[in-house]
Amino acid sequence: MLRFEEDAGSISINGTEYRLRQLHWHSPSEHTFRGRRYSLELHMVHQTPDDKNVAVVGILYKLGRPDPFLAEMEGYIKKLEDLVEKEEKVGTVDPRHVKRGSRKYYRYMGSLTVPPCTEGVVWTIVRKIRTVSRKQMNLLREAVHDHFNPNARPIQEINGRTVNLFRPKKLP
Repeated sequence: MLRFEEDAGSISINGTEYRLRQLHWHSPSEHTFRGRRYSLELHMVHQTPDDKNVAVVGILYKLGRPDPFLAEMEGYIKKLEDLVEKEEKVGTVDPRHVKRGSRKYYRYMGSLTVPPCTEGVVWTIVRKIRTVSRKQMNLLREAVHDHFNPNARPIQEINGRTVNLFRPKKLP
């Protein structure tokens, strides 16, 4: 996981500001589109200034061309290989360089995907599927020492949740 100690940007959801705190990846993706899992999913974890509320932006990847943001993060990711706690503090990398590629996104209320799976998390999943190279995938897998085993939880039932698709308003 890459943790941000300083201002790394924020998002505003329904008038509440959430500050970016950390990035981590799951392989395969933890979210699906039409039942299909993708090669990788980036989670950009945000918290309110009082650390009481969490919002996660998820970006899904399929194998293809290298991702520019992951290329920028490569030095930090390589450092994770040697760390016992698997957390690297990041100072100067600007996560705003993540090219979401689409202004369309899905949003729903859910839970964290790792124990204790806390409920009340605002999830935002970017609709456009990005690409990641096999080399970048392997780098991430080596960094977390998962021996290329999946680190994503099983697909969860929707459990009555409403998932909304948001599209930007067209300007006149």
